[in-house]
Amino acid sequence: MGGRPDRIVAHFLTSAPTLKECPPPVVPEVAIAGRSNSGKSSVLNQLTRNHHLARTSKTPGRTQLLNFFETNEGGRLVDLPGYGYARVAKSQKRIWEDNVEEYLARRENLIAIVLVMDIRHLFEPFDVMMINWIRQTQLSMHVLLNKADKLRHGAATSALRSAQQRLASPQFSLQLFSALTGVGRDEAIEKLSAWLTPPTS
Repeated sequence: MGGRPDRIVAHFLTSAPTLKECPPPVVPEVAIAGRSNSGKSSVLNQLTRNHHLARTSKTPGRTQLLNFFETNEGGRLVDLPGYGYARVAKSQKRIWEDNVEEYLARRENLIAIVLVMDIRHLFEPFDVMMINWIRQTQLSMHVLLNKADKLRHGAATSALRSAQQRLASPQFSLQLFSALTGVGRDEAIEKLSAWLTPPTS
């Protein structure tokens, strides 16, 4: 049958608070990162066309663990805790951040990161931190300029061009996306599917 997949078929595997409790690093992993109000969980649900896969909430910051999802491609998607708006003690937030940083720095089978940014609020401090960290690694980053439906076409295209100029490197790829309407879904699925497919020996 063949053809381009219209979704990432994914199933929840496990949640882990720390790196040592993560599942064995035996398949490629793609991490999804973003500020708590970027629509990260909604993006994951749109890519899988399963609106119950990742928990969404009107209260940003609900994702507090490293959440692992198996995919039909063979690799895993990893939903990282969102940064920024979680209403918890600063000490608890610091623990989350330390665990995410350890995962990003030491997870040997991590091959790429999808960074979700709100197109209306590009390059917030967390986004810049993630981008600068990626520049020092061999990993690739695909940036989804989410909530593109909130802007007129011309404004969205202008924002994309501006972001592309700022991240002009083969290490980065960018696109417009809308978790609400599905704009950009096929392009994102094609990118993720290539990463999630384990290399043949």
